[in-house]
Amino acid sequence: MNVGAKEKGARPARAGSIVIVSAPSGSGKSTLIRRLRASDPALQFSISYTTRPPRPGERNGREYFFVSAARFRKMAASGQFAEWAQVYGHFYGTLKRQLHAAQAQGKDLLLDIDVQGHRQVRRRVPDAVSVFLLPPSYQELERRLRRRHSDAPEAIARRLAIARRELGHWHEYDYLVVNDRLPEAVRALRAIVMATRFRRTAQRVVAQGITKTFGGKKA
Repeated sequence: MNVGAKEKGARPARAGSIVIVSAPSGSGKSTLIRRLRASDPALQFSISYTTRPPRPGERNGREYFFVSAARFRKMAASGQFAEWAQVYGHFYGTLKRQLHAAQAQGKDLLLDIDVQGHRQVRRRVPDAVSVFLLPPSYQELERRLRRRHSDAPEAIARRLAIARRELGHWHEYDYLVVNDRLPEAVRALRAIVMATRFRRTAQRVVAQGITKTFGGKKA
């Protein structure tokens, strides 16, 4: 036991926060999240399971855990996922144990999931904080999708149709960030993450520990 730490009244760790980020395809979410993580090393990224094949440069266990459709269905049937959904013909899912471990260890976990996954996680983790990223306009989203040169015109039209439906759910989220100017959007998202660390629910254990030193009762 570290007697010195006890004598100094070391404060207990806070609870970990779950932060959900959703956005229509082409909104710049991946770039924004990459910059956010680079600016905040303490923020962990939830690695999802997926049945889609790896893209060039992706590595199993870094961007995703790539599994077969049969294995994914088996995991879903056994209740291992906190959320899962089929998106563009492939399955994506987040493990329950990953969320529980992060909260118990006082670590902040960022989830990059769609509106379906957001609903499922919020049912299981009511105090999760959610952010919806908005493109500046339909026209700008279309321009970004075409500029990528990675999809056929039919695929772009499909992504735009899905984006229109997803935008209808913006009111279900706690925060809205328009990804117009990337540096400003990164600062806004980081401010939200920082704020979650000082919510009453996150700091409750800390407050209880401090209150105890005053001879008070736990809240």
